[in-house]
Amino acid sequence: MAITLVNPSGLPKVDVYRQVAIASGAKLVFIAGQVAWDAEGTTVGEGDLAAQIEQCYVNINTALAEAGGTFDDVVKLTVYVVDWTPDKMPLLLDGMSRAAAKLGSAPVPPATLVGVAALDIPDHLVEIEATAVLD
Repeated sequence: MAITLVNPSGLPKVDVYRQVAIASGAKLVFIAGQVAWDAEGTTVGEGDLAAQIEQCYVNINTALAEAGGTFDDVVKLTVYVVDWTPDKMPLLLDGMSRAAAKLGSAPVPPATLVGVAALDIPDHLVEIEATAVLD
């Protein structure tokens, strides 16, 4: 399986993700939106967007491991943030950075950020879903 992440010429270069993922593989893995729950279903980082983003990435990595993959196999992320405003970007980047340090990789697949009014419960500030390609 091979995934090549690129920023094509003619599109803006974005530091936190690549514009295109080119993947070849035999198994598609679709991971449901992950929120900041630990294994017992307790919300991690109540009121802390960066901590919740970190936990979402950790949960995605756990789901990928069950399928035989890692974050390096992710070809697309969709990030839903409650009451998104651009001033929250440093918190988003901090959470991603903390997750990358914890996971030992810097996940930069194509991503879409969507601001939403609310999620499943009021304590959840972010939900992230992922698609991966494995051999």
